[in-house]
Amino acid sequence: MNLLTTPDFSHGLLDLFDPPGLHDPSANGYSHVAVVRLPARVIHIAGQGGEDDQGNLSPSFEEQVSQALDNLQTALRSAHADLTDVARLRILVVDHDEDRLGIIARQVRRRWANRPAPTCTLIPVPRLALDGMLFEIEAEAYSA
Repeated sequence: MNLLTTPDFSHGLLDLFDPPGLHDPSANGYSHVAVVRLPARVIHIAGQGGEDDQGNLSPSFEEQVSQALDNLQTALRSAHADLTDVARLRILVVDHDEDRLGIIARQVRRRWANRPAPTCTLIPVPRLALDGMLFEIEAEAYSA
């Protein structure tokens, strides 16, 4: 593969990196570029909220983020994949602000410790599917 820069992280089919000329996004928990080498199994994970396996939803934003990331890992495992296979995240946040961004970034950096996080788009929204739902995350993963 001919990349313009050396990948910060390479895992089988996936390279994650931040090219020269763009700011370092690692403090906010994402990478600028994900390159996937095909053929690969493409895994789409639907938006995961902060509900536990009984459908309970904490009123705490931080607890919802943590539970949603746990749910994402459960969904990935069901498809024989893990966080290292994720190329893209899409995050929806109710009442987004810098404090919530900090919570998300800390949780993402913890889950993707010692390697770059996937590319990510955060979208502030006025409401999510359930009353009290404050956070939702979906993912695209690729594995052999």
